[in-house]
Amino acid sequence: MKALLTAGGRATRLRPVTHTINKHLIPLANKPMIFHAIEKIAEAGITEIGININEGEQELQRVIGDGRQWGVSITYIEQRGGARGLAHIIKNAKDTGFLNGPFLMYLGDNIVLGSIRRFVERFQNERLNCMLALSRVKDPERFGVPEIDVHGRIVRVVEKPLIPMSPSAITGIYLYDHHALEAVEMIQPSARGEMEITSVHQYYLDRGLNVGYEEISGWWKDTGKPEDLLEGNLLILNDMPASAFRIETRVPDITRLQGKVSIGLGTRIEGNVLIRGPVVIGKNCQIVNSYIGPYTAIGDNTTVANTELEHSIVLEGASITCGTRVVDSIIGAHATLVPANQSLPLGHKMVIGDNTYIEM
Repeated sequence: MKALLTAGGRATRLRPVTHTINKHLIPLANKPMIFHAIEKIAEAGITEIGININEGEQELQRVIGDGRQWGVSITYIEQRGGARGLAHIIKNAKDTGFLNGPFLMYLGDNIVLGSIRRFVERFQNERLNCMLALSRVKDPERFGVPEIDVHGRIVRVVEKPLIPMSPSAITGIYLYDHHALEAVEMIQPSARGEMEITSVHQYYLDRGLNVGYEEISGWWKDTGKPEDLLEGNLLILNDMPASAFRIETRVPDITRLQGKVSIGLGTRIEGNVLIRGPVVIGKNCQIVNSYIGPYTAIGDNTTVANTELEHSIVLEGASITCGTRVVDSIIGAHATLVPANQSLPLGHKMVIGDNTYIEM
């Protein structure tokens, strides 16, 4: 079995962060989002992964490499003709010769806690034609939704229904046999001009093929919006074992560490500092007279001084010296936050990119 991992799209809802970084490389718990997906696939025993990328993409290849660090082989597949729906990603991978049999499809911006091995094993052991992972959500109308009959069988799937038929969403983990490769040659674009993945699922159902499903027992998150990224970061930090949190630098006696805390090599902590985990702080940072609160991930080479920071994601090279409390925030690479009274005239001085959201 192979895996098809999606890493294309433009992530417009995550701008301005995604103006300068591929969404799938945004760090969660200080690790690029797509690394978490690759780890899940490798742990499930799949060693051949095709990563769907935008035409002309180069950053993902540089950061991810050939997969050897996970014990897998990675092939990069450019999405020809631009974004035309998830089913078109399958067709594109088939046309390039990567897909020719059963495969796992995994949406690279989905965060799943726990192993996916049981999904793969059930698909294989029960000889299913298709296997879908479901999750109960508060807003199923945002997703593909299954209709399940009184016998517990999926009879229909609808993409983003106005009135959901169930409280469950079809998550971004799908297992298919060769019929999916037939389906993508048969289905037609939807009203929004895309080849919908729900059309692939309906192809299976219409032909009476064996479609299984199982609810994800842990957490699942589709990181389509900034608040989703923050929740995904929280979930991963909560799920990390204590052994993953390591102090690799000298911590002064005056510093108070509470809960699970990880601090990278070369990071300096000075003055009155309280760090309350779960928190991960990267390498070569400087933390001065500050409070770092739970569910915060701070990238390498970042400075935090005279500031309270909590439930936030900070990318590398940022400088946060604003002297106030910062919460529920995503701070981009090399961003600068300074006190409002640092220069005259007094007032808030900003350079604001497209789609920025600010509270003052």
